[in-house]
Amino acid sequence: MKGLFWFRHDLRLADNPALITLSRRCSKALMVFVINPEWFRPAHYQSRHLGRFREEFLYQSLRSLERELKKHKQRLVVKVGNPLLVIPDLCKKHGIDMVAMTDHPGVYERQQVAYLSRTLRSEVSVSESFTLFLRSQLAFDKTTYPATFSQFRKHVEKQNILPCIPISAPDSLPTVIDERRDIWGGQEFVYDLTPYHGGEDAGMVQLNQFFWKTQGLKNYKQTRNDLDGWQFSSRLSAWLANGSISPRTVAAELDNYEYRHGRSDSTQSMYAELLWREYFQWMMHYYGADMFAFAGIKKTRPLTTYYCQNYKAWEQGTTEFPIVNACMRQLNQTGYISNRGRQIVASCLVNELGVDWRFGAAYFEQQLIDFDVATNYGNWQYLAGVGADPRGQRHFNLEKQADVYDPNGEFVERWANSTASERAFRF
Repeated sequence: MKGLFWFRHDLRLADNPALITLSRRCSKALMVFVINPEWFRPAHYQSRHLGRFREEFLYQSLRSLERELKKHKQRLVVKVGNPLLVIPDLCKKHGIDMVAMTDHPGVYERQQVAYLSRTLRSEVSVSESFTLFLRSQLAFDKTTYPATFSQFRKHVEKQNILPCIPISAPDSLPTVIDERRDIWGGQEFVYDLTPYHGGEDAGMVQLNQFFWKTQGLKNYKQTRNDLDGWQFSSRLSAWLANGSISPRTVAAELDNYEYRHGRSDSTQSMYAELLWREYFQWMMHYYGADMFAFAGIKKTRPLTTYYCQNYKAWEQGTTEFPIVNACMRQLNQTGYISNRGRQIVASCLVNELGVDWRFGAAYFEQQLIDFDVATNYGNWQYLAGVGADPRGQRHFNLEKQADVYDPNGEFVERWANSTASERAFRF
């Protein structure tokens, strides 16, 4: 039996049930990743789907995946084009019997699965591993999905819903089906401009560093709102976003840590962040296109529009608010800002500058190295008052935020005149 595995947001071998399924049923297989040229073109709201930082991180992740596949005598075939044309062409060319992939809550990702399931003669097998829980564990639908995170968390705790246990990488993979690889054109990447490096191995190293070597997890409750510094948070979001590591792997390591050191406010805060991610993933699954709508899932149109000068000032970090400017310059030079920083700049764009939240969400999609469609759009709706916030809208007092999180003005000063060449030392 011939198979094709389509890597999408699961760029790893460990804890990949879809890959296990294909390996058990197929004797020969193609391992494919498709780069869509549309990712690099301006889309809605003046931004691209894929910016330079995440592009570099993706390239590193694919190189890492290729190395891991070689250990199993397989190879990664990177193709360039529309995946809904590329995958069927490969199936027809090689007589593929089965196409396997990992489920993803994104609207386009689910449309891709639906299209291939309808049109391919090959069997399409989809497995779940992008989330902590299986769909069957939660048993919600759009009408019953919790309106707030607190309700979601209470449901999970009351029903004692536990994360799935991660599984090991397959012992062996099907033999190679020979196929030409497309040349991935584009810029020459300069490595180590940020501490991030893509790939499954690098993600596991960061997990080990934060949990065990630096003891960052021990102090997570106290440091998670810091605006700067590498170890104030786990920094695992980039590897989770493209699936270089799975959330179940992180949850299992957290259980291991609590077994050895006991439960604490910091470990509970870490698990709460995993649950926030989970909440937004399933929100995307159930609400679909409403996650991108101006009125959001609440169907409430905010009093904002598009002001070109205001938006450009925000984007370039030249507003009248120093704390916002510092955060935006950090984002533009590193591809990352803290969760607290994201809330600050989002509140500013929507409330102080009166700009449609979707412009900010799209710019984050382009710039963030750890962009995840569900968490990004879920959080922006939350801040804009059209999402899952029970208060209706989050309007931050920017002066107070600066006083609390940058009391000595060090963060603002650090990023006031920093340049791209300095960013590795200021991240």
